[in-house]
Amino acid sequence: MHENLITFTENLVKSLVKDPEMVKVQEFLGDEEVIQLEILVSDEDMGTVIGRSGKMASALRVLIQAAAYNMNIKKVRINIDSF
Repeated sequence: MHENLITFTENLVKSLVKDPEMVKVQEFLGDEEVIQLEILVSDEDMGTVIGRSGKMASALRVLIQAAAYNMNIKKVRINIDSF
């Protein structure tokens, strides 16, 4: 549905991890105006994506939400998980 935001998120996360083929971004529709993105990375890349004290994850959330704002998407929730 929001392919540009998903592509942006995938490219952003793939540039950080050691195994970019394992990165998957899925979109789920939450409430009416909330888009929920789930970022899946491998277990070994989880530390890189989260960062010390969650600073990298926080920075990723800010960048993704700024991109969503530029695409006229009001609310985005981001969940980072591993498989």
